[in-house]
Amino acid sequence: MASGIPIGAEDRVFVLTGAGVSAESGIPTFRGAGGVWQGYRFEDVASPHAWRRDPALVWRFYSMRRRAAADKRPNPAHLALADLEKRLGERLFLCTQNVDELHELAGSLRAVHMHGQLFMSRCDSCERPPFEDRRSYDSLDEIPQCECGGRIRPHICWFGEMPFELEPIFAALEKATLFLAVGTSGVVEPAASFVAHATGRVRTCYVGPEKPANAAMFDEIFLGKAGELLPRLFSTASIAR
Repeated sequence: MASGIPIGAEDRVFVLTGAGVSAESGIPTFRGAGGVWQGYRFEDVASPHAWRRDPALVWRFYSMRRRAAADKRPNPAHLALADLEKRLGERLFLCTQNVDELHELAGSLRAVHMHGQLFMSRCDSCERPPFEDRRSYDSLDEIPQCECGGRIRPHICWFGEMPFELEPIFAALEKATLFLAVGTSGVVEPAASFVAHATGRVRTCYVGPEKPANAAMFDEIFLGKAGELLPRLFSTASIAR
């Protein structure tokens, strides 16, 4: 295996993490499991149409996800990325497709959640800011209403909605000199195209158990569990301050 991923004193690192990182902590990858939950397609419980049709069903799904994630803890991949942030400071931009809080629990201070956050909610009608919410809602009677009269929904980017924080994400991609994808499928857009945005200008590396669909876009591919590879790749790398 390679001796590490060298990071120079002037390098700016863009890291994209996907479901494979959280899976190593025991959080289910619903799309990878066939995209079906209790007989419903993933799209049927994760879209604006689903929310309008049956908000109680949507909340049962996300309440289940909250309960499944509540006791999970960061794995060595999360810890390695948090340590890298401490060493690089603002030269590291961590963008995650995951909605759990494992990066934060590991110590990452500036993780950008492009698909939202599982333990946050917001109004479906007004501009009230998202707020922390760890409650479960398993019936329509339990779903709270906002002061404006709208329903409180999960703070999640559903199918057909625009991902969050795209402006700072693309600004960071423009500045990056190293692009690292970890545990992503290379299928879900727009994240799957981030590496194409960087290709030709920066070094591109992938870490994960299997090759992603966009493997041809990467200069280097390190196959294996992120929790095993990332600590070794960073600890043996030449990281200039």
